[in-house]
Amino acid sequence: MSTLFQVLVPVAVGAVGIVLLMGLFNMMRGGNANTSQKLMRWRVGLQAVAVAVIMVAIWLQQSA
Repeated sequence: MSTLFQVLVPVAVGAVGIVLLMGLFNMMRGGNANTSQKLMRWRVGLQAVAVAVIMVAIWLQQSA
């Protein structure tokens, strides 16, 4: 089970980083504001998922 979280945690954090950079790049080049908003909403959702995955990993590690 810990191997699963050793993969899931970096993937979740990486997904947040990628969406964050995509949103920032879109804003810097003067792209569509709706696209920036959509990307930032995705970032917030992915952050929630990443925090949940990290918390479950910590909880399972402490109970083992």
